[in-house]
Amino acid sequence: MAWMIWVGALLTLFGLALLVYCIVTALKAKKLGGTDEEVLARLQKVVPLNMLALMTSALGLGAVTIGIILT
Repeated sequence: MAWMIWVGALLTLFGLALLVYCIVTALKAKKLGGTDEEVLARLQKVVPLNMLALMTSALGLGAVTIGIILT
């Protein structure tokens, strides 16, 4: 089950990369400024991607844990 550990690690790293992208995008949205509604609209576009990143990281960590238990 060593392959499950590697796949889980890759999923986790992909999720973390998405989280970093979300953070950078949110910081840019705040830095650009504008009205509250404009900033909120920009930030709301990041929310689904942020949830996907969190889910991907969680699934990857789960796969790593299961791979370690089964090894």
